[in-house]
Amino acid sequence: MTLSIRNQLPGTVLGIASGEVMSTVAVRLAGGQEITAAITVEAVNDLGIKEGSPVRVLMKSTEVALATGTIDGLSIRNRIPGTVVAVATGGAMAGVKVAVAGGELTAAVTKDAAAELGLAAGSEVTALVKSTEVALAAER
Repeated sequence: MTLSIRNQLPGTVLGIASGEVMSTVAVRLAGGQEITAAITVEAVNDLGIKEGSPVRVLMKSTEVALATGTIDGLSIRNRIPGTVVAVATGGAMAGVKVAVAGGELTAAVTKDAAAELGLAAGSEVTALVKSTEVALAAER
């Protein structure tokens, strides 16, 4: 299956904490970063994932926010440091490619945000993604 989701990073499940309906799945990405996905218990069972399972972490570019400075007082736990490699600006939006350990992420931000943050090749950024916006695919 081919997907339109640009951000697909390989990882390994570190652990699963399940409730009645939702589970949080901790994943170590190939680059060493840890990320958490909040998915349904049903999805965990359907995917057959357990500790040690290989997975692909999926994040839509529209769900990736970028920060250029210190991040305090924020509930978003998925924070992936990286370096901007390219910025493509259109009439309203900008596509920002970010090199991260083990791969690359794309963030779709407004062109005003890209300008205000001074995003350009070489800029150090942190990609922020809520756990509820992270999907998992089982690697078989």
